Amino acid sequence: MVTTVIVLDAGPLGLATNPRMSPQATACLRWVQQALTSGQRVIVPEIVDYEVRRELLRAEKYAGLTRLDLLTRQLDYLPIATKAMRMAAYLWAQTRQRGRPTADDRALDGDVILAAQLLTAELPDAVVATTNVGHLSLFVNAALWTDIQ
Repeated sequence: MVTTVIVLDAGPLGLATNPRMSPQATACLRWVQQALTSGQRVIVPEIVDYEVRRELLRAEKYAGLTRLDLLTRQLDYLPIATKAMRMAAYLWAQTRQRGRPTADDRALDGDVILAAQLLTAELPDAVVATTNVGHLSLFVNAALWTDIQ
């Protein structure tokens, strides 16, 4: 799958900023860098930054925080807007009414917030790069990061 706008989910962003540099983390960082080099737009939604950052802070993984800050400075950042949060509330309610929730009812549900950010940003050709296509594909174009070229 070739695209010009890639929106990172927490899985790929966490991998690309992991200081342990496992083979998978190295491959993911190389993939992000190749996307940038080839002129693709790579976006980090604010909800995704929050999801990765909160866990790094909780675990006191300061090298990971440094890598996150360095990488996100190279990428486009999509802040959360009121319009997106209202869309997220709508998506959250709709999935539950249809019996297809994407998270526990007490959870914030970052997937619907991410989907709403993308839907309200009006990026029709964008694809969310993820490690779990299931929930996101209910709302937006999503693919495993390894399948996006």
